[in-house]
Amino acid sequence: MKVYWLEQTAADLPAENDWLSASETVCLNAMRFAKRRADWRLGRWAAKRALSVYLDVPAHPQVLKKMEIRPAASGAPEAYFDNQPAAVTISLSHSNEVAACAVAMAGVELGCDLEMVEPRSDAFVADYFTTEEQGLVARASATDRSRLMTLLWSGKESALKALREGLRLDTRSVIVIPGNAAFDCLEWSPMEVRHTGPRVLDHRTFRGWWQYTEGRVRTLVAAPSPNPPICLRVPVYVPDAAFLCA
Repeated sequence: MKVYWLEQTAADLPAENDWLSASETVCLNAMRFAKRRADWRLGRWAAKRALSVYLDVPAHPQVLKKMEIRPAASGAPEAYFDNQPAAVTISLSHSNEVAACAVAMAGVELGCDLEMVEPRSDAFVADYFTTEEQGLVARASATDRSRLMTLLWSGKESALKALREGLRLDTRSVIVIPGNAAFDCLEWSPMEVRHTGPRVLDHRTFRGWWQYTEGRVRTLVAAPSPNPPICLRVPVYVPDAAFLCA
C-alpha cells in the first residue's frame, strides 16, 4: 500500500491566512497561546499542501480554503474538500517548527510522528516503556540510547494515532519492535508495533517504517501494511502562478 509523506517548516508558511477556511480562521483566532497557534497553523499548511498534490488540485488560496482538516470525535484529523469527506486518510505531527503529514487512501488505519532526539530519564523509561522496550534501551550503546528512546516513543505515538486513541491509552499497551536500529542508515527501516489491549479481541499488529536524519526521528505505521513512505515534492508556493497553471 502506498503512503505519502510531506514535511513543511515555518519558513514555508505564507504570511497571510487566506488559505484557511472561514471556520479554520475562527478556530485559529480563538487560540490564546502563540506556540499553539503556530503549531496548529503549520500542521494545517502541511496537510493542505500534501492534499493538493495527492488530490491533484492547484495549491492556490481559493482552492486550499475549500479544504478543511476537522477533528473526528476521537480527535483524529479528517480531511474535507468542498464540505465533503475527501477520499483520503491523513495523520499529522509537528516538532520544533517542522510539521509532517502522511497521506494514504481512504479506509486505512494510519499514524505518523515526528520527534527531535532528546535525552530522557530512567524514570521516563520505567513509566512509559514495556519490559521488552526497557531491555532494548538497557542494551543500547551510550551513543544510541537517546535516539533509541526517541524511536520507541515516536513509534508508540504513531500506533496510538492509528488506533485513534492517542495518549488516552497507556503507552505500555503498545510494544515497538524496530526491525533495524542502525541509526547511520538514512533510508526508511521497517518496524512493527503490537497493541496488547485488555481483551484478546483488542490485540492488533501494525507494520510501518522509521527514519533518523539530522537529529529527527520519523515513524509511520498503518494497516494494511504500507510500503516505505514516498516523499512528496511540492513546488515553491506562488499563489497566482499556481492558480494560472491549473
